[in-house]
Amino acid sequence: MVSSIKKVIVVGSGIAALSFASSISENCQVIMMTKKQFSSSNSMLAQGGIAAPFSPHDSIHQHVQDTLAAGCDHNDERTVQEIVSLGKQLVEQLVAEGCPFDQTKTGVPQLGKEGAHTTPRILHAGGDQTGKTLVQYLKNQLGSHIHLYEYHHVIDLLVHEGACIGVVWKDEKGNVHTMTADAVVLSTGGCGSLYETSTNDSSVTGDGLMMAYRAGAQLADLEFVQFHPTLLTIAGKAVGLVSEAVRGEGAYLEDETGRRIMKGVHPQADLAPRDVVARAIFHEQQLGHGLYLNIREIPHFSVRFPAIDEMCQRAGVDMASGRLPVSPGMHFLMGGICVNEYGETTVPSLFAIGEAACTGLHGANRLASNSLLEGLVLGNKAARRMEQLSILKNTVSSCTFQEVWSVPAMSKDQLRQWMTTYAAIVRDEKGLKILLQTLQEVPCQQINVKNITNEQLELSNQWALAIRLVKSALLRTESRGGHYRMDYPKRNDDLWRGKQIVHEKGRIYVMKNERIGAKWNVYS
Repeated sequence: MVSSIKKVIVVGSGIAALSFASSISENCQVIMMTKKQFSSSNSMLAQGGIAAPFSPHDSIHQHVQDTLAAGCDHNDERTVQEIVSLGKQLVEQLVAEGCPFDQTKTGVPQLGKEGAHTTPRILHAGGDQTGKTLVQYLKNQLGSHIHLYEYHHVIDLLVHEGACIGVVWKDEKGNVHTMTADAVVLSTGGCGSLYETSTNDSSVTGDGLMMAYRAGAQLADLEFVQFHPTLLTIAGKAVGLVSEAVRGEGAYLEDETGRRIMKGVHPQADLAPRDVVARAIFHEQQLGHGLYLNIREIPHFSVRFPAIDEMCQRAGVDMASGRLPVSPGMHFLMGGICVNEYGETTVPSLFAIGEAACTGLHGANRLASNSLLEGLVLGNKAARRMEQLSILKNTVSSCTFQEVWSVPAMSKDQLRQWMTTYAAIVRDEKGLKILLQTLQEVPCQQINVKNITNEQLELSNQWALAIRLVKSALLRTESRGGHYRMDYPKRNDDLWRGKQIVHEKGRIYVMKNERIGAKWNVYS
């Protein structure tokens, strides 16, 4: 029987999930599931802003060019053009609706500048609480057809004849449940928890990527991992993110002697692309230098950045010194689940949006403040696409999901330590091979889904994803964006430009970097 999509399960609660839920027709019932509480998402932690060519002195063309430059020519140019264009419209719509973006004295949105942007185009809200403000605003737009369930830990996808027909989830007591739907949307974020230091919420453990992979979807660009240059670091421990907007307002990086470390490294100095700044800090740290963010030139810092100021005060930073101790930390995965322009994967009835998706927007290195924009746009486009689709509904007698899990004999902390040592800001063949061998040879325990704990589920996904990330990093014998090989320190356009490394159904292969075609059995 051919029917329209009437029931959708959304896994996640960040801006992409909320953009989808606030855009979908009231004729569609939406079940939103989060494995922790609603506020447990990377979007809630986003201090920076949302990029859009809002100024009359800016243009879609210039925003596109900045995105391509930051992405080191690994972007899908058509995707960049589409997301920037529609993103501008959606941001203008939010402003017109009264979304509380920060404003100038004349009542227009205040625009900031961040790394690798050639002009101010970043809209902020709440000073340094843009993500939280947008999430709360979009949540308030949700209708009665949207149902939110917290502490519903989705652990796998239900698959019937190659199509996704629902999810498997665990409740707080560890009981296993299933729920069917006409479509499933993964908005689960990336994999920040693979590293010792991360800006991500602790719930972001790569679950969605591995669920999609097991269901038959493609994963690509896993080697491109972005490290944010400035995490507040006290006694060797990261406390939290210090937004790039701080450097956009005039802060700069210096060592313990006051020497500015970015001078002569890149034409944009402290506002160079994130991969460049993170490597520069890493290099200085390897030489034994302490790194600081000098904020003395920012007037009224506590007013402009209230959340960051509060974080620093709690951490015991002497704000009168005008210097914040910083170091890099894992921030964003440019790769993810391969999707087309609507968020459709190669698995029928399965969508992926937000950081979980590999859209081609970011290329090898994400431009600052393009992530909230991508989530807003792709959530909207997925909803509009779903309203156009009709699906072939059959009576389902049986479906498959993973009932036995391989859990490695290691701790999450051990995995993070290995990944940080061998597969972080800089890499080389020797270290990657040591890491891959270690990961592949670690003993594993086979545990039934009914007996496995949430901690073991997350570790199993992290371990499996780490293996694929390391394989990709070994295969790409060049340096580009967030992937830097000390043994191949330069780009190799002849060999690698326009090429993606893809994982699918136990295989790894190289393919042309272009938008996928969703293999849907649709009637639209």
